[in-house]
Amino acid sequence: MAKKMMILGASALQVPAIKKAKELGYQIILVDYDENAVGFALADVKLVVSTLDQEEVYRQALIYKPDVVITSTSDGPVRTAAYVNERLGKRPDLSYENALCATIKSNMRDRLKQCGVPIPKYYEVTDFKGFLEAVNQLNGHCIVKPADNAGSRGVVLLDEPGLSVDFVTDEGILVEGMNQSEEQKRKFAAYQERLDEIMNRTYSYSRDNSRNGTVMVEEYMQGPEVSVEVMVMGGEPHILTITDKYITPPPYFVELAHCEPSRLDTQTQDQIREIAAQAVRAIGIDNAPAHVEIKVTEDGPKIVELAARLGGDFITSKLVPLSTGIDMVGASVLLATGEKPDLTPTRKRGAAIHFIHAKEEQRGVLKKITVPEALYGAEGVEEIALYKKPGEAVQGTHSSNDRLGHVITVGETPEDAMERGERILAQIGVEIR
Repeated sequence: MAKKMMILGASALQVPAIKKAKELGYQIILVDYDENAVGFALADVKLVVSTLDQEEVYRQALIYKPDVVITSTSDGPVRTAAYVNERLGKRPDLSYENALCATIKSNMRDRLKQCGVPIPKYYEVTDFKGFLEAVNQLNGHCIVKPADNAGSRGVVLLDEPGLSVDFVTDEGILVEGMNQSEEQKRKFAAYQERLDEIMNRTYSYSRDNSRNGTVMVEEYMQGPEVSVEVMVMGGEPHILTITDKYITPPPYFVELAHCEPSRLDTQTQDQIREIAAQAVRAIGIDNAPAHVEIKVTEDGPKIVELAARLGGDFITSKLVPLSTGIDMVGASVLLATGEKPDLTPTRKRGAAIHFIHAKEEQRGVLKKITVPEALYGAEGVEEIALYKKPGEAVQGTHSSNDRLGHVITVGETPEDAMERGERILAQIGVEIR
């Protein structure tokens, strides 16, 4: 009788893992809340269930009796998989307690701090008063984000350095207690009204995107950002590559391009590898992939976030095999089945992904995306994909869900891959009405 694998998630990003599991001869039980998810076409058993509903997924697991439960590139299902595997008495690749640390940012920050891993200053808040106090502690210049979500949803830069000032006028700062003219009082009242609106809007934006209602207020870190692609076997991190990340300007932080291998200097990359390994060990990942995001600040590399899963945005499914020859998706599936994958690189070249996106001022309805036919067969172009169709709403680029498509390119070096991707992207037209 064929072994069974329950995979949480049936989106396009999960399809490579689904295909690999089928190649290994597993009967596939797919779980997704979207009955039209593309991966369902590959399912032996299709379950229209939210991957975040732990009890219902566990109930279905009792019915279908999978040999293993996994997810591929989504954060929320990581803890569902850990919960179900633990309840079923399966091999503990990631305990449920550690899964919470890998998927809830407040838990993650606390664990990393306890283990001495470099992180930014942070505050966990559950109400508006606590939010204002945290913002004041960071002098009005901070990152505000949901404690429980992903894909840049609800993440925003708050840049109001006058927050801790009592009174502001055109002439400068008035210290509390000084005599004020009626004009100065009027200016302060207007300033306070604007400030209140900004604070309420910022807090609500992040809180409404947080599944558990908790908001993180963190030190704003400046510097290059990378992700580290890791396979953990027997608790030992194996770092496969470092990916450079290119992100929209503040106040939103949406990833617009990735490139590997990293172009940072060797010393900095060594520091990044060391800190990524520290973070993986601190979270307690035993046999699973990890995706570690790091900011290289003037004080050295610090952890942005960590995920006990494969990196999304086609980093691990496309860029890693294109640049290193390592099938990271296949390795993660093999690892979940108890086998030891081969992580030996077989090539060394550059690979990049650029996301087609609307400019901030482009809001309305997508009229069309024009891709010249010649681009599909152009040298070094691995893939061009479109996400949205004419008639769909476009609201700038505030999260990864707002991106319109992508272009994947390769080259002899990362510089070649990036330059080629930029040239292709420049020839794609986006019309919005």
